[in-house]
Amino acid sequence: MARSGSLHKRPTMETTQLMRRADDLISAASNRYRITVQVANRAKRRRFEDFDSGDDPMMKPVMRAIIEMSDELTQPEIIGE
Repeated sequence: MARSGSLHKRPTMETTQLMRRADDLISAASNRYRITVQVANRAKRRRFEDFDSGDDPMMKPVMRAIIEMSDELTQPEIIGE
């Protein structure tokens, strides 16, 4: 049985911004694999932290990790090495 239109689509602007932020992260990193693992690890930590916090439950942990890490681009020690 098929579901009928219950999926919530994200606004195109939000998706575009997220893709830009992810691209900025990858571009700023010296190693694409390493930054991908760092984003995944942060998302994993956030997933467990979200159970206790009142943060937006609609935002997936990996999306939040990308946004947080792209905001931290001004701190090279976060993505360097």
